[in-house]
Amino acid sequence: MSTATQSPRTGVTPQRLKASAAARKARSTRIKLWAGSILTLLVVLPIVLANFLPLADPNAQDLSARRLPPLSEGYFFGTDELGRDLLSRILFGGQTSLMIGLLAVVVSGAIGVILGSIAGFYGRWADTIISRILEAQMSLPLLMMLLLVVALFGPSIPVITGVIAIAQWPEVARLTRSLVLVEREKPYVDAAKTLGLHRLSVLLKHVIPNIFKQASLVILLLLAQAVLLESALSFLGAGPQRPFATWGRLISDGQDYITTSWWMVTLPGLVIVALVVGVNLLGDALRDGRPRRKARKEA
Repeated sequence: MSTATQSPRTGVTPQRLKASAAARKARSTRIKLWAGSILTLLVVLPIVLANFLPLADPNAQDLSARRLPPLSEGYFFGTDELGRDLLSRILFGGQTSLMIGLLAVVVSGAIGVILGSIAGFYGRWADTIISRILEAQMSLPLLMMLLLVVALFGPSIPVITGVIAIAQWPEVARLTRSLVLVEREKPYVDAAKTLGLHRLSVLLKHVIPNIFKQASLVILLLLAQAVLLESALSFLGAGPQRPFATWGRLISDGQDYITTSWWMVTLPGLVIVALVVGVNLLGDALRDGRPRRKARKEA
């Protein structure tokens, strides 16, 4: 008996199989969207509201309350080696880490979108020069390059922000270039040129707005990478100097007590993990949801 005659009896058809796969993907996307949103909000909201919460001074020392474990009276996350409230230091330190990450992502996104658009739209010498710069920078060891620049110019917040932004813009530029190469071949670009619009005007008013939503997803994912880079620099002593209590510095200060006071390293590390995982899940969910929205619009 042929497969064509068996399918109606079993009820398994290509349409139903396709619908089942689409349903599984939709459920997976919803789970990632909710999980990513919850994890991100659990970290970001307390940090944003830290100035309005009844928290202790993150720099206030109490040597009689040194290295108290979590859930101690008055100290939800415990204290560090100098008796400072660890929860307060994590939240206020997160403000510095997030500020550096957000500024770095904005700067790297702007540089990457602009240079990638120029390379993809104009091509020729512009594409050659920008592509060679991309390849040269991406061939360098990232962390060593960051440490070298910070050592030369000092570990201030503007320097660290600029260094991370310069390290990240090639990823945005590569994606933007590929998107613009596809976009510039579409009929509306030829129509705009035929109507006499300047090429720069076509690029700024039509091409970049059409590809920006896709590029913004990569920029969102770079936020997690920027926070990790800032934490790595702070852990190595090349981050913002005291009194800024960044996440990487908290882990660095607590590593000598990891066997006796595990919370001094574990809790800041868990906060970093929650933010990175949450942002990545959120970015993946938004990326996976775009093809379905596009398909519904076309239908």
